Amino acid sequence: MILTVTLNAALDITYRVPALVPHASHRVTEVTERPGGKGLNVARVLAALGHDVTVTGFAGGDTGRTLRERLAAEPRVTDALAPVAGATRRTLAVVDATTGDTTQLNEPGPAVTPAEWTAFLGAYEELAHRPGLAAVALCGSLPPGVPVGAYARLVRAARTARVPVLLDTSGEPLRRGVAARPDLVKPNADELAELTGSHEPGRATRDVRRRGAHAVVASLGADGLLAVTPDGAWRALPPKRVHGNPTGAGDSAVAGLLSGLAEGLPWPDRLARAVALSAATVAAPVAGEFDPATYEDLLPRVAVGEAVTAHT
Repeated sequence: MILTVTLNAALDITYRVPALVPHASHRVTEVTERPGGKGLNVARVLAALGHDVTVTGFAGGDTGRTLRERLAAEPRVTDALAPVAGATRRTLAVVDATTGDTTQLNEPGPAVTPAEWTAFLGAYEELAHRPGLAAVALCGSLPPGVPVGAYARLVRAARTARVPVLLDTSGEPLRRGVAARPDLVKPNADELAELTGSHEPGRATRDVRRRGAHAVVASLGADGLLAVTPDGAWRALPPKRVHGNPTGAGDSAVAGLLSGLAEGLPWPDRLARAVALSAATVAAPVAGEFDPATYEDLLPRVAVGEAVTAHT
């Protein structure tokens, strides 16, 4: 079983319009709603890969109830979300059918009280000590009221439970979380540069390891992944550039890395899976899901080779 943590869960609402024009009225041709937030997106992909997943974080209000109702329909996913008085946020994506571009509007999330945070910590520590837990993923932004060092505390709790922990966040929560020594950090290029001040991925990933991360996998968009680990360093590249909506591609990469960890795959195989899933998510007709046929086609053709940053 894999545990994903989404402290700022969301109900993702996607509108499709023929063309998005500023200052104009639009006729929406399609509406979709589903549970969202990075950790819930990761859980959905893990479940599609055949893994049992428990999801936790916060849910509240009418939006939270709708999210949990929809989550109950997800196969292989167990709901362990903690209740809060505030309302779960919504994210609104508007997809321009002409260009394929997506405009995203993200609400801030519910204000979490100190008592709600304390209750969540107790529940999280119980989940982290469950027998058979293969890995923990800490994903996404923090809602108002949650301490900026929240992920650092959750990393330390997972390490105390002797469970591998992956961190995927940004800004100050990332900086503090890295110092708590997570097993794996997965920043994108912008997050990596913000954390280290370097726009050279090889130098920046080495810096993140020196700051405390056991391993770093940097997501570089169309340029694939760069992994720097105690076992070596690799670059993983898709066999071709895939066009479409990149929303959720990074979450699919996280799912690929976690599933490979749970299955005991060597690093090159984990990275190939992560790249193929990420590209298949870009190609999917619904944002944040992956196209199975594209995934199966790309997986054996992902190029994985040793990187020059191997000596760290």
